[in-house]
Amino acid sequence: MANTMKLIAKTCFPKATQVTDRFHVQKLALDALQDIRIKHRWEAIDQENNDIKDAKNNNNTYTPITFSNGDTLKQLLARSRYLLYKTQANWTTKQKIRAQILFEQFPDIRKAYVICQKLRTIFNNRLITKAVAYTKLAKWFKEVEDSGFKAFNIVANSISLNYQSILNYFDNRSTNAAAESFNAKVKAFRAQFRGG
Repeated sequence: MANTMKLIAKTCFPKATQVTDRFHVQKLALDALQDIRIKHRWEAIDQENNDIKDAKNNNNTYTPITFSNGDTLKQLLARSRYLLYKTQANWTTKQKIRAQILFEQFPDIRKAYVICQKLRTIFNNRLITKAVAYTKLAKWFKEVEDSGFKAFNIVANSISLNYQSILNYFDNRSTNAAAESFNAKVKAFRAQFRGG
């Protein structure tokens, strides 16, 4: 979505249709979700540090509260990182339990997770046409605005600025996977050539 890349593509391939890869759009949303989780984690670390100091000042031993799965609040937030990248169908049994606890403790993380999954569903539905995608993305955009999440508003603004190239994905379900693969091969060849 970088303007420099758009300019290069337009200059080198003026007749090409520019497509913003779905990976980059979804990554923005997942980064916003992780931003919310990390914010809570820092708060949990700060609270635990304060509780440890208070216990020490009162000559007590600090014992953190643990949840039914054995996680403390700090651990729960740290260990939830990877499950938030996955769909619920791909969670392990431990991740399902952890997610249930996480979502009970932090409804905002649940809400942000649902928003991310809705975006993923739009891109994953092979039956969605460009016109339908336009409507579904507009509804998703509205939900993001209503959520009040600052990090997601940044995502929404990025999508708004790149709306047409994002929608172009739905013409042929084009991604830059082939270009990324070719680029990796070129890098490997150059590395081998330099080494030999």
